[in-house]
Amino acid sequence: MKRVRRLWGIGWIALRQLRSDRMRTLLAVVGVTLAVLSVTLLAGVGAGVTETGRETFDQSGRDLWVSGGPIDIAPSTVGGFQNPIPNAHPLADEIGAHEEVRTAVPLAFQVVYVSADGEEFDTTMGSGTPGAGGSVSITEGDGFIGPSTHYAGGNYTGEMTHQALVSPELAEKYNLSVGDTVHVGGTIQTARENEFEVVGISSTFANFLGTGTVTLRLSELQTLTGNAYDDRATIITIETVDGADPAAVREELAARHPKYTFRTNEEQLVEVLERQAVVLAAGASLVALGVVTGGALALNLLLSIVYVQRESLSVLRAVGATRLGVVGVAVTQSLTIATLGFLVGAGTTPLLAAGLDRIALAITGFEGLVRVPLSAYAVGALVAFGFALLGGILGAVRVTRLASANELLQ
Repeated sequence: MKRVRRLWGIGWIALRQLRSDRMRTLLAVVGVTLAVLSVTLLAGVGAGVTETGRETFDQSGRDLWVSGGPIDIAPSTVGGFQNPIPNAHPLADEIGAHEEVRTAVPLAFQVVYVSADGEEFDTTMGSGTPGAGGSVSITEGDGFIGPSTHYAGGNYTGEMTHQALVSPELAEKYNLSVGDTVHVGGTIQTARENEFEVVGISSTFANFLGTGTVTLRLSELQTLTGNAYDDRATIITIETVDGADPAAVREELAARHPKYTFRTNEEQLVEVLERQAVVLAAGASLVALGVVTGGALALNLLLSIVYVQRESLSVLRAVGATRLGVVGVAVTQSLTIATLGFLVGAGTTPLLAAGLDRIALAITGFEGLVRVPLSAYAVGALVAFGFALLGGILGAVRVTRLASANELLQ
């Protein structure tokens, strides 16, 4: 009972001292809150980017990705860059002949001009695919109807189907619906001369690229953008048969086609993230900087709280309080501030994360880029209570080193 009364007395004194200087206490709580938010929000960005990327690849229904190297910037060409895989149709057919490959689909992406009226043109991302198939989800309309007649066995001499899929963003921007027409081309003149019927609304490539898209049959996009002469594509996606091991299929195909790089979904995600190494490094630096600055602010304020109470603490020592009791008062104050700061930080994290996610969606077109994992709250708690204990103990050490009340006041 005596120990309980002693603990109660330490807690009562600590809280009373905090109430005596509410502004300083509030600033200390804000410092801890900032340290917690710096951990939870920035960790949420990192976790959200990784998880969104993984979900995007998983939802694609693809098992392997074939690339031919980086996309070359070609300012003098239509679209502004050159896709890295030549002879894409024959290569996809050859890969598709593998006994454990169900489909191999070449895809191309190029900047194109679009217009709803043939007068005012904007640029957007054009995507090309041999057909809608199972790799393209259609939310409205029937998608591409009939065979791809333009490719004509590699001659590109057949009639164009002039059918197009548009993303929901593009449909909203131009007030398009199934049955309407839209002009598409690699140049304004080409776009003015080529009018396509909207045969479906699809968010597949918009989700993958993070921007509004218009999707044409691959050969038609190649012709409109000057990529038909060498049948260029950006990437080839592969779906394996049920029960196949994608990693084993990758090894076999890589041995047959050493000029190209074959990756699984996980490897492709890692490759994408590695290209953003500078951005990721900057994010990690911001996390570290946020923890250091927020923690330093909290630590400084906690130390100052103990310092301005040196007269009161000297009185406690003078009337017989033990060194452990003085340390207990300082640590109790620090833990109280840490608890309040953590609760405020953790409580406001979901709201701030939702706001950041909306900003990220508006900028990048991707949803879910800010997802705060539970582990981030745990790390935030460690930061809050770690700096609190450090501040309380360091502040009390100076007080307990002095023997008398007079020395404490010097």
